[in-house]
Amino acid sequence: MSITVENTDLTRRIHELKRRRNAVILVHNYQRSEVQDIGDFIGDSLELSRQAAEAPADVIVFCGVHFMAETASILCPDKVVLLPNIGAGCPMADMINAEELIKLKQKSPSARVVCYVNSTAEVKAESDICCTSANAVRVVQSLGEGEIIFVPDQFLGKYVESKLNRDMILWPGYCPTHVKIKPDDILQLKEQYPGSISLVHPECRPEVTAVADEVLSTGGMIRFVKQSEAEIFIIGTEREIIYRLQKENPGKKFIHASPKAVCPNMKKITLQHVLSSLEELKPEVKVPEDIRLKARKAVDRMLSI
Repeated sequence: MSITVENTDLTRRIHELKRRRNAVILVHNYQRSEVQDIGDFIGDSLELSRQAAEAPADVIVFCGVHFMAETASILCPDKVVLLPNIGAGCPMADMINAEELIKLKQKSPSARVVCYVNSTAEVKAESDICCTSANAVRVVQSLGEGEIIFVPDQFLGKYVESKLNRDMILWPGYCPTHVKIKPDDILQLKEQYPGSISLVHPECRPEVTAVADEVLSTGGMIRFVKQSEAEIFIIGTEREIIYRLQKENPGKKFIHASPKAVCPNMKKITLQHVLSSLEELKPEVKVPEDIRLKARKAVDRMLSI
């Protein structure tokens, strides 16, 4: 989006209110470019939640989706956590609820539950340990032998299974954005751009991760590109990360794997939403204390690995 007089005015008013409220603005890699530009920190959901916990701020403005704001609330209950557009949800997180997980646990009572952070606080509270796309393999590996239930992303689960050569009980959830990327998208672009390196997210289908050069979280992609001597990269994740990649690596070229891989929920937050949230100190996301304490244990176990 081009810079406009309106955006410049909104940005100025946001920064003024941010100082007045002693707020910090956290922005996910998939957010609109103009929202990324006002962020104090940009990253993946867990990186941002850590920033939320560490920042000397009274107010956290979380520009992402609902489960991310919940995770920030879990980690810093004494701060006001705002989600500028309360309608910014995550379809994958909504594919399982606490009741469904409890029933699944009853069928396999000896199994331990590994919960992807892309899930609700209630589901985290019913889990033994959380994981991210970056550390899922290490988290599962740390649990040793025995049955494991992995929720809610079946494709991240399948990726972990392939890396560790073990079976898990997988919940049939998925990311509607990443499943739109097809193997042919990667193969055709690799043919079109000789010498390019393809980076895909582990939320992609197994047949996509199988043809990619690297399977990485969004944070992993950011780090890989900075360290790589390659000049052309095929990016198999949500489109908006390319804005950050291009900004931080101006001499390199980035090709989006599929025009279909765009998350509509990540685009629901605008500069006007951010301004309004700072003016009104809402919508606030607050996890109930009983759920927060249980969910916090699952998050802390992950952070300890």
